[in-house]
Amino acid sequence: MKSIKEFDYPKILQNIFDKLKNNEIRAIIVGGYIRDFFLNIQSKDIDIELYGVDSFEALEKILQEFGEVNSVGKSFGVCKLSLKEFEIDFTLPRTDSKISTGHKGFEVTLEKNLDFTTATSRRDFTINAIGFDTKAKIILDPFHGIGDIKNKILKAVNIQTFGEDPLRVLRAAQFHSRLHFSIDKELSLLCKKMCDENILSELASQRVYGEIQKIVLKSAQPSLGFSFLKEINALQYLAPLDSLSTKDFNDILNALDKVVSLKTNNNKTNTLLMLSILCYKFDEEKAVLFLSNLSNEKSLIKNILALKKNSFSLSYTDSELFALAVDVNIEQFLVYSYAIHNLDKKIFDTLNSRAKELDILNTKAKAFLQGRDILKYGIKPSVEFSTILNKAYEAQISLEIQSYEEAIVWLENYLRA
Repeated sequence: MKSIKEFDYPKILQNIFDKLKNNEIRAIIVGGYIRDFFLNIQSKDIDIELYGVDSFEALEKILQEFGEVNSVGKSFGVCKLSLKEFEIDFTLPRTDSKISTGHKGFEVTLEKNLDFTTATSRRDFTINAIGFDTKAKIILDPFHGIGDIKNKILKAVNIQTFGEDPLRVLRAAQFHSRLHFSIDKELSLLCKKMCDENILSELASQRVYGEIQKIVLKSAQPSLGFSFLKEINALQYLAPLDSLSTKDFNDILNALDKVVSLKTNNNKTNTLLMLSILCYKFDEEKAVLFLSNLSNEKSLIKNILALKKNSFSLSYTDSELFALAVDVNIEQFLVYSYAIHNLDKKIFDTLNSRAKELDILNTKAKAFLQGRDILKYGIKPSVEFSTILNKAYEAQISLEIQSYEEAIVWLENYLRA
């Protein structure tokens, strides 16, 4: 863990801080950027809380000279600024009080002269309530978050108000999984109480999905997060995961952890793979139920069902690989199969390499015979037209046709017949 004296921020921000200082605005870096610094994790997202701002409009005017300001969160005292590779959220100190159900059921009051301790008392975990005063150049740690980072433990800033936001239960699972931090006993008991009282039912499905994605995409061991969710009775919100036997649930957790080493650079692909593993013990009906409760993205559900429907073989002929590429993305299918069948890595690598050589790792083979070729023989688009294309492609993936020239010969023979 890095020391307090080592803390620094990107130099590109100094001009902004100087401008804010000239306008008698106190800028404090707070939250995840500082937490990640002490954990030696690179971060491009920076939250800066501003004290002494007269109005939101005044803040926008100051920031506009540095780039395009997005004030989509104006009602919550938040504006965003993209500065080269950094995404910066500027927030105004505020208090909030619970007025209705759900993650957003709070009345927010902006208070420019609020002190830092009071302002950060509304945050979720102590590790997210550390600040750095850019004017005084000092770390602010009213809730001893640095000590909790050092001791690798997740604690609530305020155990009395923590339960007002049901999303925090899932965030606890997320940070437990991502950081390998233990969870304070009092906090763990509160999370279970919230689940037992069905408070998480107030959350919209996209909020649940967002936290689940962070567990599977950002964790080196996502099984930790799901084990905690089971422990606190939160799997009821991920039905029918809650109905699995202990063995089936443990099989899923093992497969989740195994696939981490084969994640791609595409988070959409990684999400698909992780979700497919989470529901691989389900039949199609239960898989659709599970996925639909998280996302309404039809293509995602369709692709996951395709992975589940295709049986894995330890060896494939080229023709079989061509046929497989029609049904699924082979790279995704191999990763999925590697995880759930506990494959030997040599088998995985051999099949992966051959699919790459055949240029079908991520797409099906391009058809040699095209519609324009058939048009040359005086056949107009029709049912017969489509039938010819389909039969030609079937002949191609069965290796009866292996070039464009052979495809034309096949077409002429077909038409003569």
